[in-house]
Amino acid sequence: MKNKHFVQLIGLSALWGASFLFLRIASPLLGPMVLAGGRVGLATVTLAIVMRALNHRWPWQHWRELLLLGVLSVAAPFLLFSWAALSLPAGYSALLNTTAVLFGTLASAWLKEDTLSARKLLGCLSGFLGVGLIVRLGPVQPDAATLAAALACITAAACYGISTPLMKRATTRMQPLAIAAGIHAMSLVLLLPGAAWALPQAQFTPTALGVMLVLGVVTSGLAYWAHMRIIRHVSPVAAMSPAFLIPVFGVTWGHIFLGEALSPGIFAGGALVLLATALVTGFNPLRRTGVEDPIP
Repeated sequence: MKNKHFVQLIGLSALWGASFLFLRIASPLLGPMVLAGGRVGLATVTLAIVMRALNHRWPWQHWRELLLLGVLSVAAPFLLFSWAALSLPAGYSALLNTTAVLFGTLASAWLKEDTLSARKLLGCLSGFLGVGLIVRLGPVQPDAATLAAALACITAAACYGISTPLMKRATTRMQPLAIAAGIHAMSLVLLLPGAAWALPQAQFTPTALGVMLVLGVVTSGLAYWAHMRIIRHVSPVAAMSPAFLIPVFGVTWGHIFLGEALSPGIFAGGALVLLATALVTGFNPLRRTGVEDPIP
């Protein structure tokens, strides 16, 4: 992997790690439905502007496929993570998001986009054990609200994982920019009614608006476009490799800016989850040959 590509990968992971911090700040103020709807709306506008500037056409002939991808990769995860942010620290959500790699590995094998092996199955087991440690031994009391929020995060991660091989297939029929714009536009249609219903309860403070702007324009719109470019050129599991660093940034940002507590459960469970992602993807930082370049 070239140095410039490695830096780009770290930057993408840092952005997505920061998104959990932003959700933790804005969700209590705006509410999950308004935050998710506003984030998707801003991402749609951003990508529509880019589409116009680059003279790309909207792929509406694939609207059914875009609708499914929008539900799995945007609408459901954004809403679930926004709701979980009401109860869970940013670091928790970021670590639980890593299970997307596990679900993606299983989905890729089922869709014949990848193969299962003993190493990958061991990784799946390690990942779920790690999730259990995070929930039970972390600084947050494992009550009903915490467990429900953790389940929401895992469900959102499962949606991400399942959608990745499907998006890989979509890149054979559509351009990455068109897919990114299309799935956000479809998700906006789904999220808009709930956002409008919850609008009177939202507190539109300058902080909340600023955070939603960054989430929509940067971590959703532009970052999803970059991610679709990655998916087009590598295997679905390899495309999820930023998940290695997202928990590192998520825990770090949450601890620095929100004062979120750290504990042995976070480190032990996080280590198992990271080990799981390494096992299922075959990631080896010491190997210098045979590494697929993830960014064109």
